[in-house]
Amino acid sequence: MKIARIEAFQLRWDPQDRPAAGSAFLRVWTDDGLCGLGEASPMQGGIASLGILTRDIAPAVIGADPLDHAVIQDRLLHRLVKLGPEGALTGALAALDIALWDLKGKYLSQPVYKLLGGAWRTALPFYSSIGGNGARSVDEVLRVVEQRLRDQPAAIKIRFDNDRSMLDNDIAGDLAKARAVRKLVGPDFPLAFDANNGFSLSGAMRVGRALEELGYWWFEEPVQHYHVRQLGELARRLDITVSAGEQSYTLSAVAELIDAGVRMVQPDIIKMGGITGLQRCVALALAHGVELVPHQTQPTIGHQANMHVAAAQLHATKPCELNDPSPRMHAVFTDPPVPKDGLFHLPDTPGLGLSMVETEVAQRQVALAA
Repeated sequence: MKIARIEAFQLRWDPQDRPAAGSAFLRVWTDDGLCGLGEASPMQGGIASLGILTRDIAPAVIGADPLDHAVIQDRLLHRLVKLGPEGALTGALAALDIALWDLKGKYLSQPVYKLLGGAWRTALPFYSSIGGNGARSVDEVLRVVEQRLRDQPAAIKIRFDNDRSMLDNDIAGDLAKARAVRKLVGPDFPLAFDANNGFSLSGAMRVGRALEELGYWWFEEPVQHYHVRQLGELARRLDITVSAGEQSYTLSAVAELIDAGVRMVQPDIIKMGGITGLQRCVALALAHGVELVPHQTQPTIGHQANMHVAAAQLHATKPCELNDPSPRMHAVFTDPPVPKDGLFHLPDTPGLGLSMVETEVAQRQVALAA
């Protein structure tokens, strides 16, 4: 079995979507007719990653054995490192790795979680990840949370998505929303607060202390992600769990967070390393006794790949992230991941367990600039 063809493309879910709002997908075909599906980070529509896949990666892997996925990934990372190892390149390599694992499962007639050593669970709880709360009023935040509670999540994370160039912009307002959500869901419902890099060290200390009193589960990316020592300092000084890692694109970057004192790391399967990379992060976290709770906001291929890894993870301490519950993406897949009674159920079909509807792909596919 050899890689015969690669297709990297963007899908826009609504005709009026901006180019930066699409999803970045990859299909890899073998010479015996199998097809593997992958997804790259959608930052700015994933255009940069798709370009790297088309121009730099595809010519390098035609004729390769897809079962050599780890060798392929490491060779390409070192060959293409001067494109910038953190961001577009790692997103492109993640898409390729996920697709090759999907092919591996189809070739061996096994679901991916079996190839990872088996599943501790195939019915997976999720938490509703709710973005955009910085711009909402308190009442608007509560309305959105009420809507998402109907999906029966095991927890809720409120994200603020504020302007990262304006730190500590509205601490009082952010805390008012945190208090209102706690009052809405009751004292025992698990909650998380994602600051999206929005505070200074002192601002984060103030917010973190308040979140401790409110019984929040974790405090995500309280300061700029590149201030690794500050993240570690916060983790040591606060009782609430401080987490980070969404913007860690290499295994060594995740290791630096752990070394600094962060005890919950959140790498993203479509931003760094794909399934191979996330498995390495699982081993790293296990060896250091820290929690690994992957970041993942893409509700189709990325989400499904992430769940296969979570199913095979010994210490999966938190639910899987679900950002967008909208069915607008479902038409593209014959079997999209949809929760039932608060749980996602992983299929036992080969590979990731997903397949695309060609007519729907054709309607939504966007031609990439040469």
